[in-house]
Amino acid sequence: MDTVFRALADPTRRSLLDQLFKRDGQSLSALEQRVPMTRFGVMKHLRVLEEAGLVVTRKRGREKLHFLNPVPIRLVHERWVSKYAEPWAAGLSELKKGLEKPTMEKVFEIYIKTTPERLWEAITDSELRSKYTFGVGYESDWMPGSPYNAAAGSFPIAEGENLEVHPPRRLVQSFNALWGDDVKSEGTSRVTFEIEQIEDSCRLTVTHDQLREGANEELYGGWPMVLSGLKTLLETGETLTTPGSLRYARVPESAA
Repeated sequence: MDTVFRALADPTRRSLLDQLFKRDGQSLSALEQRVPMTRFGVMKHLRVLEEAGLVVTRKRGREKLHFLNPVPIRLVHERWVSKYAEPWAAGLSELKKGLEKPTMEKVFEIYIKTTPERLWEAITDSELRSKYTFGVGYESDWMPGSPYNAAAGSFPIAEGENLEVHPPRRLVQSFNALWGDDVKSEGTSRVTFEIEQIEDSCRLTVTHDQLREGANEELYGGWPMVLSGLKTLLETGETLTTPGSLRYARVPESAA
């Protein structure tokens, strides 16, 4: 958290985050044109943001694209802001990003002090997962090509197919939202979980892609809360109260 605060203390780095907030997935050349600084200076600031986890990079052909990662900001929110100003700060976990392409992707990254096996179990075990996914359980045999269903009680939340299953490192799923007509109309997108062990911790990267450009933010806006809850559960054994958990944890059976 100290690293995040230091990264945010510089106005140029905040300006770079603002640029990624306006348009996510930008190259170094594109960002260089948006701030009054040399290419080398922009690279130095981006490196600090990457080290703080505020920016995640992905290779696309010969280009290295930069994505805004709101998870660390959400963690700051949970620790320092929510107890003082929850009503106006809740929007921090729903940062809007868009790409000038027919489809768009959202990348979220978090570090958790756990093992790959324990993290995989938390993603695939229905009882464990419901503790940090707003009371929503996921049922599947977790075999490649098999279906999965997610529900809060008898209220359907999502469904899809396990496209790739490589425990305990990688899980790729199609995703169809079911909780309302507005999200049902968005069609099928894709979610990828990637687990990498780094000494006594794991880096979990969640990529939600194949989203329609301008897709309903409800499809991906909850990921910072989900990942914050996952980190809290695995590191402390406790559950985290979030706006999402308050919305779904007590869905009545008759809601279906």
